[in-house]
Amino acid sequence: MTRDQLETRQIPLYLVTVVAAIALGLLAPRVGDRLETLVTPAIAVLMYAMFLQIPFLDLRQSLANRRFIAALLLANFVLVPLLVWAITRPLTAHPALLIGALLVLLTPCIDYVVVFTHLGRGDARSTLAATPLLLVLQLLLLPLYLSLMLDDGHDVALSVAPFVEAFVLLIVLPLALAVLSHLGARRARPIERWCTAWGWMPVPAMALVLLAVIGSQIATLAQDAARLLPLLPVYLGFMLIAPCLGWGCARLLQLPVEASRSVSFSAATRNSLVVLPLALALPEELRALAAAAVICQTLVELLGELIYIRLIPTLVR
Repeated sequence: MTRDQLETRQIPLYLVTVVAAIALGLLAPRVGDRLETLVTPAIAVLMYAMFLQIPFLDLRQSLANRRFIAALLLANFVLVPLLVWAITRPLTAHPALLIGALLVLLTPCIDYVVVFTHLGRGDARSTLAATPLLLVLQLLLLPLYLSLMLDDGHDVALSVAPFVEAFVLLIVLPLALAVLSHLGARRARPIERWCTAWGWMPVPAMALVLLAVIGSQIATLAQDAARLLPLLPVYLGFMLIAPCLGWGCARLLQLPVEASRSVSFSAATRNSLVVLPLALALPEELRALAAAAVICQTLVELLGELIYIRLIPTLVR
């Protein structure tokens, strides 16, 4: 099997992984509990594998399209937060659900969005090149957004430490290692071969993350299914409106068709797997339900992406 064949078949692979993770988490809860210890390291491996695919040393040319970057920033950090604030107001009576929904909906995806953009005939290369900027901005702005949107009379204790730890372990360390790997690959053949071999890793790493995340949390999600019902209209509303906001930003800035599709995918796809450790670091009374809210969004989004890759290329022409 070639890398292209593996990437072409990754969606069925992810769906099989999700089904296996659900079965494992429900039928073998002890195994599911142990999978929780794999979540953070698996995400770190995924981030390193994804960062290795980004041409960091040639980013100036990739980021030269200022209109594309402006559309991404306008969609993800202005319009989408306004949408999230509006559609999560019904959750103010449920603090754990509210913070879980805010964590996941305020953070644009930087990993498998590239895959879905490619499948949806968007400009995947430009999306990939923009991921470092999206990552840094979302982690800088997320505490600000949370402080504004949780200021509704509910006293939700948030510690800065989990955010800093997640930023260092899941972003800074993999990013630094990827940049060093790129530099080394230009000077040493073994490091170049190392980087080439890691080109195979994003798909299996994503499958491992899905297995660890869903397998470790699905029992809690099933147990709290009735309490999670208020999230469904929020997530479905986001799934319907967010890509339209991305498309509107692209039209406003007069982007070409492929770039317009990319902005639509970016606005609609969220960073659920990276923010899960933040949800798990919340106070005891919020942790389980907030994490279940994040996982619930992941399941809804995966189904939504299968619709997007058919619908967005048809509508955005």
